[in-house]
Amino acid sequence: MTPAALLVALVALSFVAYLTGRARSLAVVGGSRRIHDLHSLPAHYGMLTALSCALPALAVLGLWLAFQDSIIAGLVAAQLPERLRNLPPELLGLVMNDVRNVVAGSVPAESAEPEIRAAAAEYVRLQGIGRAMLTAIVLAVGIAGLLVARSRISPQLRARNAVERIVQGLLIACSLVAVLTTIGIILSVLFEAMRFFARVPWYEFLFGLTWSPQTAIRADQVGASGAFGAVPLFVGTGLIAAIAMLVAVPVGLFSAIYLAEYAHPRFRAWAKPVLEVLAGVPTVVYGFFAAITVGPFLRTWGEAIGLDVSSESALAAGLVMGVMIIPFVSSLADDMITAVPQSLRDGAYALGATKSEAIRQVVLPAALPGIVGGTLLAISRAIGETMIVVMAAGLAANLTLNPFEAVTTVTVQIVTLLVGDQEFDSPKTLAAFALGLVLFVTTLALNVLALHIVRKYREQYE
Repeated sequence: MTPAALLVALVALSFVAYLTGRARSLAVVGGSRRIHDLHSLPAHYGMLTALSCALPALAVLGLWLAFQDSIIAGLVAAQLPERLRNLPPELLGLVMNDVRNVVAGSVPAESAEPEIRAAAAEYVRLQGIGRAMLTAIVLAVGIAGLLVARSRISPQLRARNAVERIVQGLLIACSLVAVLTTIGIILSVLFEAMRFFARVPWYEFLFGLTWSPQTAIRADQVGASGAFGAVPLFVGTGLIAAIAMLVAVPVGLFSAIYLAEYAHPRFRAWAKPVLEVLAGVPTVVYGFFAAITVGPFLRTWGEAIGLDVSSESALAAGLVMGVMIIPFVSSLADDMITAVPQSLRDGAYALGATKSEAIRQVVLPAALPGIVGGTLLAISRAIGETMIVVMAAGLAANLTLNPFEAVTTVTVQIVTLLVGDQEFDSPKTLAAFALGLVLFVTTLALNVLALHIVRKYREQYE
């Protein structure tokens, strides 16, 4: 039985366990008329039985799927001919990769060596045995959990408390997944970045003015020593993000003020969804628009007034990115403005303030924490954007503040460094992790700043 079919069977068995536990709880008190003698509702007894059936079986299924490939690969490798079995670990890994390709059908079996075909056949045989064993063990564990939980059902059993503890444990486990994943990402990036800084001085990376990560395989080749000064990337990222925010923040904030305070409810009902549609447009579409329409238009406009505007410029990427970010600013600012209590507006009107004065002096300061949060979210979105920059601003790492010239960003260079078959032993590839670490620190600093601003104004208006 395949894992998917086994999972469906386990769901069906859990449903049976629920019905069994519920029926058993009614039977131990003599029927539904004496349900008040039970500590918990019959549904709680059924849920406890279903969880006792499903959770251990799912644990076995997860552990098996996590380790079956390595176990089967080890058994197959032990049966290889001696000349293959005694190969160095990295070469033996290549042999086992060929075996897996034959098993998956990626490589025709006829084109493989006889030893590889024999190993692939053994791999398939062990997979079949493993699936049969997995099916038997998972169903046996599920049925055993069902029977044990059913035997424990009594009027005094605190089924509701037990179910709540199990659900609470599952919620904690789900929360830990996100936390541990974040910690794992940070540690992996930090570890690889430290490997990079062991080969390239950190001060050269952070303060160097030339970015040319191309490295040669041999020392006698051209470009044997790359330049890893990331200042041009930081400047390009900041330049494009600043242009984007100069477009997104005023337009988004003014749109939110109009929709929340001035617009007729009918107009707001369709205008806000239309504005938020911009957030659902794929970034590659914005990239095409920037490269095909905005970039040539800016170049033609520049030639008309005597300016030298590159066909791939920071201005084109920043303008289109700003349009893309408008919904992030507008939607969050609109929500924060509409959440301001009406009593604050009424108090301002009672003191003689006009509508615009009430908005500027009362509503906006009260909604400022949310507006700042939306702005910082938009900044993070601008810093992390890749497709628009690739298509509209290019890949040239130029150290310039001229928005009419081509620049590149940190995220674009990360993608460029990791494209294709790369060895994670060269400074060129490891530089991507150092850039990722800088992005993480930058985002963390923005979050700390946002928390400071939010706390300051919450103390004032709460």
